[in-house]
Amino acid sequence: MKYLFVVQGEGRGHFTQALSLKSMLERNGHEVVAVMVGSSAKRTLPGFFTDKIKTEVIRFQSPNFLPTPKGKKSFLLASILYNLLLVPAYIGSLFSIRRTIAEKQPDVVINFYELLCGITYGVFNPKVPMVNVAHQYYFLTPDFRYSGENKAQFQLLNLYSRMTALNAQRILALSFRIKEHSYFGKIAIVPPLLRREIINMKVEKGDYIHGYMLNSGYSEELADWSKTNSTERLHFFWDKKNANITTQLTPRLTMHTLDDTLFLEYMAGCKGYATTAGFESVCEAMYLQKPVLMVPTHIEQECNALDALSSNAGVTAGFFNLNALLDFIPTYNKTLEFRYWIHTAESLFMYELTRVEAEASNILATM
Repeated sequence: MKYLFVVQGEGRGHFTQALSLKSMLERNGHEVVAVMVGSSAKRTLPGFFTDKIKTEVIRFQSPNFLPTPKGKKSFLLASILYNLLLVPAYIGSLFSIRRTIAEKQPDVVINFYELLCGITYGVFNPKVPMVNVAHQYYFLTPDFRYSGENKAQFQLLNLYSRMTALNAQRILALSFRIKEHSYFGKIAIVPPLLRREIINMKVEKGDYIHGYMLNSGYSEELADWSKTNSTERLHFFWDKKNANITTQLTPRLTMHTLDDTLFLEYMAGCKGYATTAGFESVCEAMYLQKPVLMVPTHIEQECNALDALSSNAGVTAGFFNLNALLDFIPTYNKTLEFRYWIHTAESLFMYELTRVEAEASNILATM
């Protein structure tokens, strides 16, 4: 079978999921004919993705969150107003997605949480079936109960998730945990998509804290913490535009631009991991059995953190409070359950995608 990927270009997680699923499909005799990436002028495609995807990459303009002026939490109202100004460009992106589907003639489109791909299916409803893959779809199920204060934003997040999946044939909700109930209508609960690089990593316990921040504004408070805690070595990654490969903010704090191989090496050897609560890197830390500090920057990451807490992954904070992580490390309990769940991913994904193929064939036969 031939697959076309459409990937949301915000953050690191959807890129690594796409790389993992592409390898999985190719091991089972399938082909990914092209990868479309929705991104903005404020984000650059990470080199690890463009180097490893090994197929045609087609970019189109897509909505994204704007950080606050200090580059920390995402500014919801400003993001909405900014994206409204770009509606004409986004309409052009809808036609680009439809045209690419017609030109590449895939058997299935895999949508990694890209809004404009969902709207393309809502407006044009191409005959090629769409399968959606993301952790955010788990928040649509009765299994997830939001306990935070931003209930209106949570409802907006779920509305956004539904819009990414308009006319989807199947929705694969990535989950931290094995679930007793695996299906909720179109939604199937499946394991996270971790690449073989992380599964084959040799785990060590080093003497440093590893980290990743989506928005670079947190680097200032991290530097302040480092100056007053000069015995702790810190290796953090960011996607700051035009930054040097490494930036020494303090004698013990090194900032790295995104290099996936180096990122995983630092993950495997750290004593703890601090992050802005992106789903994928939290999963990587859980697989390598590293305690996590999660600092959500918007409602989506807040939900990720709440869900990860239910799996005893670590602790949360409103800022990069590395003292909280250091206090948690001695109490962290390792478990093999998550690793077992990850090892079932390939069989479950291939089963679900085979079902989609069979259903699509049946639909075409009755037309």
